[in-house]
Amino acid sequence: MGAQQSTKTGTIAEALAAFVLETTADRIPELARDRARMSLASTIASASMGFGIESTTIIRDLELADGGTGESAVWFSGRRLPSARAARANAVASDAAASDDSDLRSIAHIGTIVSTCGLAIAETTGSTAAEVLDAMVLGYEVAGRIDEALTPGRMRRGFHGSVSTVFGATATTGRLLGLDHDAMTHAIVLAATSIGGMAVSADTSWGREYHAGHAALSGIHAARAAQRGFRGETTLLETSRGFLEAMGAQSIDDITAGLGDDWDIVTDMAIKLMPGAHPFHAVAEAAAEAGTGVDPDDIERVVVNAAVQWTNFHGDPHPRNLVDAAHSLPYFIAAAIVDGAFGWQHMDVERMLDPTIARIQDLVEMDPDPTPLPDRFPHRHGGTVTVILRGGGSISATCVAPRGSGPRGVEWADVEEKYRRLAPIAGLGVEQVETSIGTLRGFGRTAGVADLLGQLR
Repeated sequence: MGAQQSTKTGTIAEALAAFVLETTADRIPELARDRARMSLASTIASASMGFGIESTTIIRDLELADGGTGESAVWFSGRRLPSARAARANAVASDAAASDDSDLRSIAHIGTIVSTCGLAIAETTGSTAAEVLDAMVLGYEVAGRIDEALTPGRMRRGFHGSVSTVFGATATTGRLLGLDHDAMTHAIVLAATSIGGMAVSADTSWGREYHAGHAALSGIHAARAAQRGFRGETTLLETSRGFLEAMGAQSIDDITAGLGDDWDIVTDMAIKLMPGAHPFHAVAEAAAEAGTGVDPDDIERVVVNAAVQWTNFHGDPHPRNLVDAAHSLPYFIAAAIVDGAFGWQHMDVERMLDPTIARIQDLVEMDPDPTPLPDRFPHRHGGTVTVILRGGGSISATCVAPRGSGPRGVEWADVEEKYRRLAPIAGLGVEQVETSIGTLRGFGRTAGVADLLGQLR
């Protein structure tokens, strides 16, 4: 299926540029803006958890050592950096904890990127909170539509979701900078040639957060370079040997079809209400339900029938660090059965060493005949967990989509619970936490950018 088509309005980049710049505020539904607020809250909470992680500290220290004009806040530090570098440091912090948000189609962490770039650029442009929210919604839409076309082709070629989240950074930035149509078009194609993150690195090392930081940095640089007149190849997305073809894209026409009819930040964004890889969250919920009231000593086997089986994204049992735990399906399942849920505490090595959880991990097996996927998105669907008892009998539970996701709806109560649990890790006091929750709820209505950032010191 070739990637050599263009839209009736010109190239794909031109059509997306027009959408980003010409969509007026009245065309963006309040629900989409509210999901953007939730994304901000989730990103800040995750960055709190990631603030002290070694990978985050290394990148933040490197950026602070380089210095530069203090345009934008480095969250929780009281320090300031050029906007692109501040966005990088904040994005790395959020992704490092594996506790941000994901797009259900491909687990790309778009919300982290549009959140960190939106706030950083707003400080340099004087944009209002309402303008930031609109830019985030539009940036999410552009990144989400491009990555939907890439899924699952880019994964099979070994590329991480950062190759699409960079478009969220560029579109969000370009909207806030007020680029004209020509510059926005070139910014998009410059973003397409800016980054290539390898998925295996993200699954097994600190590459995950490195990719996030680079996507934020590169997206802002692409928009700013185009603003100054830097030019790229405007057909780069759809041309032969171009971005989409190289990534194994399909359904190319869908990228620009019906723009503004619905909003990906509403339909496909999922806020993490537990840490780790999002494709495991629904399965962990199913495991917790199936294990309710069961004595772990009575378990003979645990059989998993999950959509993620159609990929090689399962991980190994017995993790001993955050990276491995975040990508271990057996650990998610065993911990959820033993503790009644998978939660933030399961990123601690102490819980990873629990002997009961360790024993149950060795009993987890994959169904040799998993249910066929209903579409091409292997990370969009949950699964069934069956607990088989020693004395005979079994208990099964199914979860199609995790809590906090578009298909099930996202509740502020869940987002606030997450924020209260994680924000203090970066040093925010109880009063700061409660005040900033109120600011996030009122962001763009009663509270502005300076209000929020002032509460993250």
